[in-house]
Amino acid sequence: MSDLHDPRVFFAAERTLLAWTRTSLTLMAFGFVVERFGLFQATLLPKLGEVVQRGLSFWIGLSFILLGSMTSAISVWQCRNILATLGDGEIPSGALTQLGAWANQLVALLGLALTGYLFRNSLF
Repeated sequence: MSDLHDPRVFFAAERTLLAWTRTSLTLMAFGFVVERFGLFQATLLPKLGEVVQRGLSFWIGLSFILLGSMTSAISVWQCRNILATLGDGEIPSGALTQLGAWANQLVALLGLALTGYLFRNSLF
């Protein structure tokens, strides 16, 4: 348990969680762009009689999206561990301590849903 009795510790933990949220969203967005770029490239340069297939960019893109989802989920775990060590004087009264964690869990779930959607659509 911390002995600082300073609410800035809580706000620092919250800022760290928000930084990880931005990192997670950036990784997922980059993965989506990489995945779609491979499809775009295959559409622009089709070979005669060849069905458009997704190559390495598809798997790299999905990997980035999954990495972003995992980053979001792990950051929730880390933030909850830090908040558990804080005392009453370090958490401002009326603070919604779990709001950032809920948002990050939603980001992680949506990243997994996007991965599933892209993977399912690649089979058809």
